[in-house]
Amino acid sequence: MSNETIDSFHRGKFRVIQPLGQGHRSGMDAMLLASLVASDKPCRVADLGAGAGAAGMAVASRLENAEVLLVERSPLMADFARKSLALVENERFSSRVSVLEADVALTGRARVAAGLADDYFDHVIMNPPFNDASDRKTPDALKAEAHAMIDGLLDMWVRTAGAIMKPGGQLSLIARPESIATIISACGRRFGGIEITALHPRTGENAVRILVTAIKQSRARLTLRAPLIMHEEDTHKFSAFVDDLNNGRAAYRRRR
Repeated sequence: MSNETIDSFHRGKFRVIQPLGQGHRSGMDAMLLASLVASDKPCRVADLGAGAGAAGMAVASRLENAEVLLVERSPLMADFARKSLALVENERFSSRVSVLEADVALTGRARVAAGLADDYFDHVIMNPPFNDASDRKTPDALKAEAHAMIDGLLDMWVRTAGAIMKPGGQLSLIARPESIATIISACGRRFGGIEITALHPRTGENAVRILVTAIKQSRARLTLRAPLIMHEEDTHKFSAFVDDLNNGRAAYRRRR
């Protein structure tokens, strides 16, 4: 029995090799995160905590002028990303994507020495761990590490994003709604112009995710955007726009 799967994204436009039964497996969250990167010119993108690289590869697949760095601490998950980039289905963008094994929480000279230079990227994306550390633990240690939010971890990730991003660069992340206060606090004075969009399964149902973007050194006020509804009424069919975001046919652009 194989301990990995090869999963298609963007209606077969690219594929990602992912672990079976261990570690974090990417899906729609990664595709929605990737949709937050909108650029009509060449750009450098860092995917922090990239796992097997699905979100970063989705950016490279949709944007022909994007250079993407997949940053992952786990040697196992970084190896899955490298194997994915070697797939023939990913040849059209693999030369624009690289993998860096590094801890996102590194600071100062240690971070720079690891390969994350100051003021370099136009976009930083992240799907940070979303479970409170007190939540029920998974027996899979690698998955637990990918999903558990220890105290101060989000602030560390946002701090790194602010350090490696150019002034005016965009931070993008996907998280659970209960993380709103932590995200706003982590952005602090590093990022402004925060835009938050709630993602609801259906009309009348509570949000299950939030999409967040912010701009380095911006002083613009926070904006709560109109919610996105995932499914058409009384069906499991995705709404047209969400389906376009999920399959790389559209970007979810900022309002300002």
